[in-house]
Amino acid sequence: MNSVVIGGRSIGPPNPCFIIAEAGVNHNGDLAMARKLVDAAVAAGADAVKFQTFRADRLAAPDAPLAPYQAERPDAPKSQYELLKGLELPASAYRRLRDYGAGKGILFLSTPFDEDSLALLAELDLPAYKIPSGEIVNLPFLSAVAGLGKPVILSTGMASLGEIETALSALREGGCSEVVLLHCVSAYPAPIEQCNLRAIPLLARTFGVPVGFSDHTLGTVAALAAVALGACMIEKHFTLDRTLPGPDHAASLEPRELAQMVLDIRAVEAALGRPVKERQPCEEENAGLVRKSLLIAGDLPINAGDALSLHRLAFRRQAGAIGMESLAEVLGRKLRVSLSPGQPVRWEDLI
Repeated sequence: MNSVVIGGRSIGPPNPCFIIAEAGVNHNGDLAMARKLVDAAVAAGADAVKFQTFRADRLAAPDAPLAPYQAERPDAPKSQYELLKGLELPASAYRRLRDYGAGKGILFLSTPFDEDSLALLAELDLPAYKIPSGEIVNLPFLSAVAGLGKPVILSTGMASLGEIETALSALREGGCSEVVLLHCVSAYPAPIEQCNLRAIPLLARTFGVPVGFSDHTLGTVAALAAVALGACMIEKHFTLDRTLPGPDHAASLEPRELAQMVLDIRAVEAALGRPVKERQPCEEENAGLVRKSLLIAGDLPINAGDALSLHRLAFRRQAGAIGMESLAEVLGRKLRVSLSPGQPVRWEDLI
């Protein structure tokens, strides 16, 4: 599997997980709040902060109904168009946010939802483009994104393997050779029992590209489990305050939780180690203390020149003696010196 390079970072095994703090539309159309979200992503230690770029009239028809999770909030507007219109940022805001993020040392990314928004982001020369799950079957749009010649992050919510294969073909035929797939469950919040995280290694085996997880569940358990299953990228929504009005705040992490998720992901990576089974350095001092060793058994000593047999040996914890893992090498060996009952058997005692 080849790595994908985004903003100078290699993504894919064995590199560290690339963590995207998904601000999305949690700025509520306010540039000052968007800057605070960048600050929170930086403070949490995320690798990138991502927003969403769209124009409501290019994304939804005037009477498009709200999704159920959008409609259940008491402050919900009457249509998707009305909702999205209130969450737009002006075109100039994206350059300002990109530059603000660069000054803070964090990568700026955004998801375009239409061709005009893609053109706007193309002017900013972003290091990669994110394609949302809803556009995975929009092949003309995929071709337009691919034509920019940048790496693509492709969310796969609601998609079958066949649809993913078709989307990857469209991207490659359009000129995109670097793709990261994100396993995703397009529900807000996604039920933990429907995460189907075992799809992550399946996607990696099937398509031979780096695979991550766009996590819409509550909390961080699913994200951590995804990393343990090999996810090379985690995308997670966050907000300044879950009680704020808007469609995505309630299912998002707050800043402290985002920071803890980053720490926990790094801990999971450290715990995963390498695909080998070997004694770890921290075990060395305990091995000779908790494994049993070879001592002289019985009531009589064994004289120099006598051979050791199984019935003349006892097995006890004893520092400095030959360990039981070497029992086969010891049996039948003759003693160089006489040993009394209870004395440990050491290598220098053997001929």
